[in-house]
Amino acid sequence: MLKDFCRQGLSISEIARQTGYNRRTVSKYAKATVPPVSKKRASKPSKLDPYKDYIIQRLNHNLTATRIYREIVEMGFTGKYTIVKDFIRKVRPTSGVPAVYRFETEPGKQAQVDWSECGRIEIDGKIQKLYCFNMVLGYSRMTYAEFTLSIDATTLIQCHLNAFSFFQGYPEEILYDNMKQIVIKRAIKSSETDWNSQFEQFFRHYGFIPRLHRPYRPQTKGKIENTVGFVKRDFFLGSSFCSFSDLNNKLLTWLDRVNDRIHGTTFEVPSERFKLENLKSLDGISPFPVIREVVRKISRDSYISYNGNRYSVPYRYAGREARVQIEGNSLCILIGFEKVGVHEILAGNHRVSRNKDHFRGLLSEILKENKARPNQSGPVLRFSDPIVETRPLSVYEKFSEGFSHE
Repeated sequence: MLKDFCRQGLSISEIARQTGYNRRTVSKYAKATVPPVSKKRASKPSKLDPYKDYIIQRLNHNLTATRIYREIVEMGFTGKYTIVKDFIRKVRPTSGVPAVYRFETEPGKQAQVDWSECGRIEIDGKIQKLYCFNMVLGYSRMTYAEFTLSIDATTLIQCHLNAFSFFQGYPEEILYDNMKQIVIKRAIKSSETDWNSQFEQFFRHYGFIPRLHRPYRPQTKGKIENTVGFVKRDFFLGSSFCSFSDLNNKLLTWLDRVNDRIHGTTFEVPSERFKLENLKSLDGISPFPVIREVVRKISRDSYISYNGNRYSVPYRYAGREARVQIEGNSLCILIGFEKVGVHEILAGNHRVSRNKDHFRGLLSEILKENKARPNQSGPVLRFSDPIVETRPLSVYEKFSEGFSHE
């Protein structure tokens, strides 16, 4: 290009003015017989270099960039989040997604709810499925989640109550998938829908409207779909927990963090937008009674086990089967229709709730039983005198005749 300017008879100064290059640069290129080859600058070492292999490894778990950034900061990384984000954008596989129209809701109008499966967990020596309940408010994107061991209607209602308590209120309507815990038979008109009877009592008690999303239209509940995936990738996958209660306690800490940072869609902080939600108040509404019941075998040492902890039962019921009712933070043990024990549900794992009255009199009964029991030390070995056969003297005389004397 500079050679073309030179052929036109332009001066070095004029070429520099028209091209914007420095006069010395123009002069250098104009005099060169061979076009100069640009040299690549040696790349400077990056603060991220020691962590790149770890980042690529963690991306195999489909984790978020913010999650990985937190982890490498704990490992000693002192750089900015943008460096991590830019690197992950380059190395993470990309896939195209069809464009959809995002429906935005007004403050206090709607929340979305869904379950997700999170593998299996061992509780009380049994392998059980682990689920996660998720609720997100449509306007603010404030999120609530908790892990459960069941997805029945009782558990679903209790999760709603926990979410309402977390938000200190609830919206006008909640959007659901077509799950059997919500609806038995869907109809075109909402008034003709056959709802799950237990859940119908619940939503009528609080006066919110249940909405069912249209089948085969996942974008109608995109907010909760994104939340479900985010909880898995940013919190659950690749983490370790020491108990079921530890899992949910750490989840609450994580929720506080994500609700206080800028949301990727609204570009605002959910906890700040939440101030405008204007949810329905829980004041003046009596708590909806939710009682969950399970069956447990009482051990020989007079305990039942629930969620990794043990609770005492009066000793006279050892070996029998008991009904265990869980309401709120209380655990009630029944034999038939008789209430034989009440405990506060313990947090953590491998803990014991022991009511000393359940064992009062046990030691004295054991002592009485041992005293009344016949001596069972086993038979006594006795030695008897040897049996000696008595014979007449004539027999011995015959024996003596057979011997000769030399």
